[in-house]
Amino acid sequence: MLVVMRHGASQEEIDAVVSVIEEMGYEARPMPGAQRTAVGLVGNDGRVDASRIEALSGVAQVIHVTQPYKQVSREWRPENTVVTIAPGVNVGGDEVVVIAGPCSVESEEQIVAAARLVRDAGATCLRGGAFKPRSSPYSFQGLGKRGLELLALARQETGLAIVTEAMDEEGAELVAEYGDCIQIGARNMQNYSLLRFVGKLDKPVLLKRGLAATIGELLLSAEYVLAAGNPNVILCERGVRTFDTVTRNMLDLTAIPIVQGMSHLPIIADPSHGTGIRDKVIPMARAAVAAGAHGILVEVHPNPERALSDGAQSLYPEQFAQLVQELRPIAGAIGRCLAPAPGSISTLPV
Repeated sequence: MLVVMRHGASQEEIDAVVSVIEEMGYEARPMPGAQRTAVGLVGNDGRVDASRIEALSGVAQVIHVTQPYKQVSREWRPENTVVTIAPGVNVGGDEVVVIAGPCSVESEEQIVAAARLVRDAGATCLRGGAFKPRSSPYSFQGLGKRGLELLALARQETGLAIVTEAMDEEGAELVAEYGDCIQIGARNMQNYSLLRFVGKLDKPVLLKRGLAATIGELLLSAEYVLAAGNPNVILCERGVRTFDTVTRNMLDLTAIPIVQGMSHLPIIADPSHGTGIRDKVIPMARAAVAAGAHGILVEVHPNPERALSDGAQSLYPEQFAQLVQELRPIAGAIGRCLAPAPGSISTLPV
């Protein structure tokens, strides 16, 4: 349930609403807005008798949120949420954020070289896995904590914010310590204990859609994070598994405008996992931005043939530089611009 306060409602009136909600046994979450404040009621599964709240001074309207994902829905918050990954790196506004880097952190030389080349080409954030959930137990599993230390070194060298995956609670704490944004991968989208845990951490969360998850299930997974207290969630469409075997997955671009109609959370696209084929990444990245994605997550490796994981879908440095240049006019055509790389200046279209 959402309590919308009148324009100009005093802090005392807002506090009174919060007090009554808490007396009723629920949690109250004030949400100041540009025009007015709303107070969300958290903790109920059914309809709440709103008459006591409606009678309070300063209350304009009580809205019963109909979706099972309450705090994630547009009913709860009509305005777009903008998530700040690091100072100057905002996802959900007019800037399209480019997050790029190798699938895995392999060595200091590799990750620093990758960071420099993606920054110089125009990336805003560096991706790279220190913990790798692999289908085979014999595949490269990542460098663990040492990989996070190398990511932090690459950030120091380039100024790029770090987005990297956590697979469990211990890993999430380490990612929160060393990184800027905690990625929850497709295999963990419905790991509800992990979602609750990252919801209690003071770090943005990038939540990937599961391999066979519906859009509604993705939003309900995000609800776990928000319900635990963390409103800074970025959704990611990374492809779903279908009967076709030509590509690794099917990148569901319809999910982008659909999610934007259903939820206020930002959504980005991962065309690398969405296709699994290097020469298909660039056209699908272009299409994702045209569809309205707030950013793209792309795998780039200094030498893909020598990559320890996902080399077949990793772009060469020159391909990534080409992609960034091709994205600029597409973003401009829909009233956006690419977020600037560290040290450069953003220019929104006039």
